[in-house]
Amino acid sequence: MIKRMKNLKIIRLMTMILFKIASYLPVKKQRIVFESFSGKQYSCNPRAIYEYMVKIKADYEMIWSINPNQTRFFEMQGIPYVRRFSLRWFFCVARAKYWITNSRMPNWISKPSHTIYIQTWHGTPLKRLVADMPNVKMPGITKEEYVKNFQEESSQWDYLISPNSYSSKIFRRAFGFDKQLLETGYPRNDVLIKWNNNEKIRELKEKFQLPLNKKILLYAPTWRDHHHNGPGSYVFDLKLDLKEMKERLGDEYFLLLRLHSFISESLDTKAYNSFVKDVSSHYDINELYLVSDMLITDYSSVFFDYGNLKRPILFFVYDIEEYRDDVRGFYFSLEDEAPGPLVKTTDSLIQAVQLMDSEGIKPFKKTYDQFYNRFCLLEDGEASKRVVEEILLIQRGEKNE
Repeated sequence: MIKRMKNLKIIRLMTMILFKIASYLPVKKQRIVFESFSGKQYSCNPRAIYEYMVKIKADYEMIWSINPNQTRFFEMQGIPYVRRFSLRWFFCVARAKYWITNSRMPNWISKPSHTIYIQTWHGTPLKRLVADMPNVKMPGITKEEYVKNFQEESSQWDYLISPNSYSSKIFRRAFGFDKQLLETGYPRNDVLIKWNNNEKIRELKEKFQLPLNKKILLYAPTWRDHHHNGPGSYVFDLKLDLKEMKERLGDEYFLLLRLHSFISESLDTKAYNSFVKDVSSHYDINELYLVSDMLITDYSSVFFDYGNLKRPILFFVYDIEEYRDDVRGFYFSLEDEAPGPLVKTTDSLIQAVQLMDSEGIKPFKKTYDQFYNRFCLLEDGEASKRVVEEILLIQRGEKNE
């Protein structure tokens, strides 16, 4: 019912007017509003930038824009927040000097002239994006409408962060972005460099209550544009045979399942609790990367980030022809350039896990090295620092204010 109310033209018009009125009030020059995945999480690049600024005790009022179901976590962590679309939210966001987010703001919001909008985005693309997509199979929208809405939003961005030169070229074209692009590496990947040690990994495994005597597999697939129950409600069909995996791998391995944030349904894994744990609701995927010995994915951008750890990556691509040719399209050939094996069945996946366990990345070393040099070289643990110095401390001479 709430979703339907939000879609009513009168409600949209009233919220637009309210936001516009609020934007005429005096600007809060030291206020930064952070948001991750439309208020769903405390994660990704906005989190990394926020935590770096807290660490250096930056003199800013920093507030998170969050969905109501996230309030308990933010209160427990002592992180300042405002509930998304509450009355206070309109005045808080409209008067802020800075916005830092990794996904789009609502279409009905026009950025105030006093606001500096920093778009961090959230991944290196394999899947074609926006204007580069051959078609759009998301419910309730045509490709023309999707591209128009997206590029109207991207025209408001003042800065866009990029993890590598490959992404920079794609972002400019696909997003229609012609302002300042910062090729700094991704702030969210700083911890993959700084926390990649035995002591921290053990601490994280204990936090997740994971078996210390087993190797950890992380399965993190992407969402399917054409698998949904309507706009904004995507579903996922788990093609892994958990029973077979448990029987053949359960003595040595433990499996973590991390579904995309767009997936609206949870998986029932109760029958396999001794082998599987659903961690889809965990806010920080970097911690999951660090505790895992091997990544299983498909077309998700997670494998670009995981590559920083130089650990084995497997690609479970049971629908690659359909996804590549009919749904999204790819920017490069996964078959030729993937830094790990491509498999389509549970049996072949199990065999690949066993091979990678005994050989590591050796069978794919040449491809993995080329992959790392192309996509991961900027990730040195200092991306958050570079972003903050570039935008927040130097922007318009504010460094010495």
